[in-house]
Amino acid sequence: MQQLFQPKVLNDFIDKQDEKLIELRWQKFKTFLAKKEKIASWIETDYQDGFLEDVFENALGYVSKTRSVNEHYTLEREKKNETNAQKADGALLVDGKVVAVIELKDQKTKDLDKKYNRDESAVRQAFGYLQHNNDAKYVIVSNFNELRFYFDKATAYEQFFLFDLDYEGFTKLHTILSYESISKNLPQTIKEKSLNFEQDISNKLYKDYTAFRTNLFENILKKNPQIDKLELLNATQKLIDRIVFILFGEDTDLLPKNTIGTIIARQSEVKKLVKTFTLYDSYKVYFEAINAGDEDLDITMYNGGLFAHDAFLDALIIDDEVLNARAKILSAYNFGSDISVNILGHIFENSISELEEMSAQILESDFDKKQSKRKKDGVFYTPAYITEYIVQNTLGKLCEDKRSELNITEVEAIINPQKPNKKELQTKENLLMYKNWLLNLKILDPACGSGAFLNQALEYLLKEHKRLQNDLALMGDLFAVYEVEKEVLEHNLYGVDINEGAVEIARLSLWLRTAKKGRPLTKLANKIKVGNSLISDKTVVPNAFDWYAEFPEVFAQAGFDVVIGNPPYGAKLSKEHQDFLKSKFNMNSSDTAILFVKMSFDILSSKGQLGFIIPKSFVFSSNYKDIRKYVWNNLTSLVDCKKVWTEVKLEQVMIILDKLTSTKEYDSNILKNQDILKLGVINKKISAKFGFFLNGISNIELSIANKMLEGSIFLNDVAENKRGFGLQQFIKSDAELNVIGGADIDRYMIRSFKGQIDKKDIPKEQSYINNNSVLVQNLVAHIENPIDHIKIICTIPQDVQCVIIDTINQITMDEDYPKEYIWILLNSNLINWYVYRFIYAKAIRTMHFDSPITSRIPIKKINFVIQHEFIQKADKMLELNKNLQETKQNFINELKLEKLTKKLQNFEELTFEEFVTEYTKALKLKFADKLHERSFKQEWQAIFENDKTLASGYKTEIEKTDKEIDKMVYELYGLSDEEIIIVEGA
Repeated sequence: MQQLFQPKVLNDFIDKQDEKLIELRWQKFKTFLAKKEKIASWIETDYQDGFLEDVFENALGYVSKTRSVNEHYTLEREKKNETNAQKADGALLVDGKVVAVIELKDQKTKDLDKKYNRDESAVRQAFGYLQHNNDAKYVIVSNFNELRFYFDKATAYEQFFLFDLDYEGFTKLHTILSYESISKNLPQTIKEKSLNFEQDISNKLYKDYTAFRTNLFENILKKNPQIDKLELLNATQKLIDRIVFILFGEDTDLLPKNTIGTIIARQSEVKKLVKTFTLYDSYKVYFEAINAGDEDLDITMYNGGLFAHDAFLDALIIDDEVLNARAKILSAYNFGSDISVNILGHIFENSISELEEMSAQILESDFDKKQSKRKKDGVFYTPAYITEYIVQNTLGKLCEDKRSELNITEVEAIINPQKPNKKELQTKENLLMYKNWLLNLKILDPACGSGAFLNQALEYLLKEHKRLQNDLALMGDLFAVYEVEKEVLEHNLYGVDINEGAVEIARLSLWLRTAKKGRPLTKLANKIKVGNSLISDKTVVPNAFDWYAEFPEVFAQAGFDVVIGNPPYGAKLSKEHQDFLKSKFNMNSSDTAILFVKMSFDILSSKGQLGFIIPKSFVFSSNYKDIRKYVWNNLTSLVDCKKVWTEVKLEQVMIILDKLTSTKEYDSNILKNQDILKLGVINKKISAKFGFFLNGISNIELSIANKMLEGSIFLNDVAENKRGFGLQQFIKSDAELNVIGGADIDRYMIRSFKGQIDKKDIPKEQSYINNNSVLVQNLVAHIENPIDHIKIICTIPQDVQCVIIDTINQITMDEDYPKEYIWILLNSNLINWYVYRFIYAKAIRTMHFDSPITSRIPIKKINFVIQHEFIQKADKMLELNKNLQETKQNFINELKLEKLTKKLQNFEELTFEEFVTEYTKALKLKFADKLHERSFKQEWQAIFENDKTLASGYKTEIEKTDKEIDKMVYELYGLSDEEIIIVEGA
């Protein structure tokens, strides 16, 4: 569970509450507590009104509609949504507006996240109400005992077990949920301050953490010059991990308080007797104590591998000062209250890129320094809503399916523990079977990094085991409680990463989340390993990873049950490695994201589930064609995430694959405000028509697209699409032929030249302009205003004695298809609408307009009569634009300015007074007097008004003709008025 508020920030607000008011309401809350036994037996409808009265009216200060004076009420039962007919069980109001929705269940609903026999869980139902109340921001879900409070998003909440609340717990509940707090929007204030606190402390800790590692590594390099640098880097990370565990342990009662301070003080004392005793020697004493236990130091044995004897590490020479000053800085943080395990996880995830950069510098290999810099500018990490969704829809699905198979989705308490009936005995047996099944699950992240996904899987399994223990207790099992964390780490979780430091960090993150005082750490060396996940041949790379040899127990039971993660993409590979990987995986690409999907799918068990977040290119790109085909039948869910990480160029999607099931459809989802919204279900046969996985498409949009495909051919059936050639290095200011690049064209003309080139420097025919061709900018920009769309820039070359470079695509048509017809189509509103949705899959980045794109653009076959109509319109449009440009150029020539402002370039959009202001500013002219000003205006007014009238007239006619052309295209593809509205509205 991710907490909504930072504990320290929340406590600051709790301390400021009205104690007398809380004491008064606590006495009323006790009346609710006295009903505990009765409430357990009441069904939902019996006690909903009573619950709202007992808790919200009496104990939290709300006034119900039935008890209000002058219709001033703050609590309403069965509140209808503002934008649909559904009703929430309750609503909290401020100034007559709904600010919080309430969903209530009875005690039979033990898990508020579970669907049971309905379409949505209690939590999802509540958030459905939130979306339909414009001013609502808070969500409250309860089963009369457990109460959850959410703010805006379902990823974090504050949890209360009402029957177990003491005065302190009630004070916390009252601080968050009382009318006095909600009416002042206090929870939002606490949340904002929590976010600021966590961001500030995360960034500060990250800087101190990285400074410590950098200084420590530099010192170790300096003092141990004879040792391999990469070995020293890995040793540095291991040493840092040990110290972080101590920092965490001294603030969470795993170790004695102020252990770091004690280590430093001990060295000072011993050094008085043994002058060679270093601070690192003192640390090593404590490392051994943590590994094996030491009664004198009040430390129990933790071993697990992190503190195991390491002769190489022990032999390092390290200066006292680097360990002293920096460790003290880190020890000043409170790792118990201020630094949560989640914050540490974020720190760890960020530190991976720095490890990669340091490794790359040592190996003198390539590294994305921009990426490294953005990490230093702040903390970035995999958001919880990503890891939660993937784990819930892979591991969670398997667990729910297994519970359903064993008929243990809802477990009732045994009636007579001394004499259970046949059904109860079967239920208990099934629960034990489920426990055994659960402990044998094999869950993998094949590129685990710092362990974000493994930690999420761990959290899910801990919750599921707790639920199972409760179910077994209901069946009278007195031995239902067992060491869940130890069992999960020993049996369930596997990870591999190419970076040794990342593996050390992943292990540490799992240890910190599961460590308990007095209990040894679980050994993870045989579960979280170092290696190249994609290459198993050690003759190719020394760190090759043989899955079958490394995890034999997994493949003894036919593979992994779940594979999850965020695999790397776009890695730079040598030609040798590219060829090897293409051959091994039988894919037309060596992109690592593609190969990770293929490899991971192959090592799944026959009933396995895969969940990844990968580049959106998977959905539509021709590079991903083979992998789409490979997993086509197994895709069950697709989530368009747009850009999860704003600092990462590519968009992402989440995919869920079910190896057992060959599905005819998949769920279409979109990520919006950190919530996953289901848009509908898409039939794979329909997707296959378009050659990629559709997502975020409405039924009427599908209908329009299908209509466009009917009776159409594709552009590549009648044309050839080739890029110009990369001639940039040969471009000069004075040579034989003009050179055109993408930026030099617009829809109606070639407006400029990039330079010139000599014929001898042109090696390829594709650099020349062909007859019956159009030129298109290779890069198609995504435009956000007024809403997301694209604009294909296509022109008819009037001068064929030019050369094109590789930022332009030339589309050369068969003689039966005139260039004017194709030019009109590619510039039309309809084709741009279609390409954005049904070829580029609504991507929000810059895209290329190469042959794989034009191979999917539907073109209508037309006779010569219709061709003539299109040619006439094209000629008219080109002529109008020519006249417009000539008129504008004539006026601009009159201005005699070396440099034009944008406003003067578009003078026809100005009033005369605005023109005078702009022109005199460009001339740096100040009028001597009123007579000078009048003379200037008289000189220019007639010219300005005449040319403005001409230019405006041409523009009006162009707009009119443009609409006529769009109408012709709509009619060509048979769109109805309703469908045209959909396209125009988009």
